[in-house]
This record gives sequence, C-alpha cells and structure tokens, in this order.
Amino acid sequence: MISLLVFLCILGVLIIVHELGHFLVAKKLGVRVEKFSLGFGPRVMSKSVNNTEYDIRLIPLGGYVKMAGDNLQEYKGGSDEYISKTPFQRASIVFFGPFFNYILGFLCFWLIFFAGYPTLTTKVGGLIDGLGAKSAGVEAGDKITAIDGAKVFFWEDIQKAIHAQKDKEAVNISILRKDKEYNLKVRLQKMELGDQLGEKRSVPLLGITPFMDEIITVRHGPVESFFLSLDKLSEMTLMTYKALFRMATGRMSVRESVTGPLGIFYITSKAASIGAIAVLHLIAVLSVSLGLFNLLPLPLLDGGHIFLLALEKVRGKGLSPKSEHVITQVGLAMIISLAALVTYNDLLRFFGDRIAGFFKR
Repeated sequence: MISLLVFLCILGVLIIVHELGHFLVAKKLGVRVEKFSLGFGPRVMSKSVNNTEYDIRLIPLGGYVKMAGDNLQEYKGGSDEYISKTPFQRASIVFFGPFFNYILGFLCFWLIFFAGYPTLTTKVGGLIDGLGAKSAGVEAGDKITAIDGAKVFFWEDIQKAIHAQKDKEAVNISILRKDKEYNLKVRLQKMELGDQLGEKRSVPLLGITPFMDEIITVRHGPVESFFLSLDKLSEMTLMTYKALFRMATGRMSVRESVTGPLGIFYITSKAASIGAIAVLHLIAVLSVSLGLFNLLPLPLLDGGHIFLLALEKVRGKGLSPKSEHVITQVGLAMIISLAALVTYNDLLRFFGDRIAGFFKR
C-alpha cells in the first residue's frame, strides 16, 4: 500500500510540474487557460478559480492543460486564444512543460548532493582470482588511499581512476592495513564489459571488489552541489539521447531499455524500501527522462508540436485542419502502440515469474 501511495505521489508530481510549465507560460503570454487536469477518465473532484477549472480524474497516468482556441475548430480570433499568438510564443508554451521537468530533475539532484547520499568506502571486500591485485599482495580488508599518488576517498573514485588508465599496464596504489601504509605496484588487466547502454568496452581492472558492509554518507556544500547537479544533468542528457539513437538504429533492445507505469511501480517499491534519497533519485531520473522524451520531434509529443510550429514559421502559415487531424491520429496510434508494447514488456520483465506460477497452479 505504501509503495502504491509513493508511486501515485511521484507520478502526480511529475505530471503537475510538466503541466505547470505549460500553464504558467500560457498565463504569462495572455492565453486563457480553460482547464488544468490531473489524470484522465471520470472526474473525482473539481474546482473553478479565475475562469480556470482545476480537476482531478480517476486514472492518474497523465494530465493536460486546455487553452482557449488551441485548435482551428474552436479558434474564434480572440487575443486571449492560443492560436492568436506567434509561433515562437506558442513554442515557448509547449517547451516549458518538458523544461520544468528538467528543472525538477536538477533540483532533486542538487538536494541529493546537498543532503547527502550513501556510497561505498575504499575498503577492499574481496579479490578476483587471476587479476593483478591478488598477485601484488592486496588483501581483503585493506583500505586504498591513493592511486598513482592521487588520493581516493570513495569506491567510485577508485573506479574512475582505474578506468581512466587506458594505456597503462600497471598502477601504484597506496593501501592502509592495520594502521600501516604500504605501496604496491598492481598489474592492470583489460576485460570486455557492457556499459549502461549495453555497449561492450575494454576496461582496465585491478581485480578487487568493494566491502559492501561499510557505507558512508557523502555531503557537499550548496555551490558544489549546484555544479555536481549540472554535471549529472549533462551526463544523463547525453546518455539518454545516445540510448534513443541506439534503439532507433536497432543496436539496443527497446524491450530491455524502456519501461512504463508497471515497471515504474516496481522500481518505486524498491526505492521506497531503501529510503527517501533513493525515492528522490528516482524522481530526478524520471523527471529528466520525461522532459527529454517529450522533446522528441514525434506527433503528439511536445517536440512534435514545436517541430510543426517551426515549420509554420518557415512556411508562413499553419497546417490545414485535415493535415492536423491526420498527424494527430498517426501520433495517437504510435503512442497507444508504444504503451501496449511497453506494458507487455513490463509484465514479462518484472512479473513474468509470478504470471507463469499462476498458470501452473
């Protein structure tokens, strides 16, 4: 029950922030907003404030902002209608939905870095047979303090330092063992490992594993957290668009890489059991992903609307009602097909064993 509430809260926050971006910019540009809706289906509750109806609907899997004159059939030529605004102004209204999701992701990452997040220390938990560390005399329980003279404080520091040694055959490591410091020369061995995008890379390894029972909380100052959040956003943006490109070219499995509401619920239940920081990290990742996905130039997505507005600016006129209708129907068919595929994959990936067990009864 708690997992469901956390899931609904996360979904609600993502949707409200996204639609708030559209809403605030529309209001700023003088567009009359008729409705701000959270969810779809039957209305649960509704309230009208300043000629805008705010409502919550039964199915919390989306939301929308209904603006006056936002389609050719309803447009009457009023200055407070969406179509009366310039293509650039309309593109701004559309763009700020995904952009607000991006800002939410940044704020969540900033809060994680500032409040503190758990990470592993540099203590060695185990050694891998046949690799350099064991041969060099590294022992379980040793604490690595430096690599080639550069101090390391966390396990991720060791990983970054070693993975950066692409051309070296060995590194000098400093270790602390029973309050005594030792310097050892460790041979590096390259192995083929899959990265986050499923791409095989040759990575140098020491041959050690972390001590999983020693976890510390790392905190940064507000300014440092700001720049760390920017780095995290840049890294996520680049990785997301690389993944999308690889999926589009067939070099990465869509089935294994994309998840929907069922998958998000499963991941949320895991994050909720870990703690608030894990939930905050999930919100950040989902919000940034939602913003980036919505900016793709596909029909019905915000990026598709921006693309059509750019086309209108170049042509000097908008599309005909018939063309708009065809594009909307094609986009709707694409979204429904994608939703069905993602849901099917989520059922197999996260609940396949339970489903198979149910039918074996």
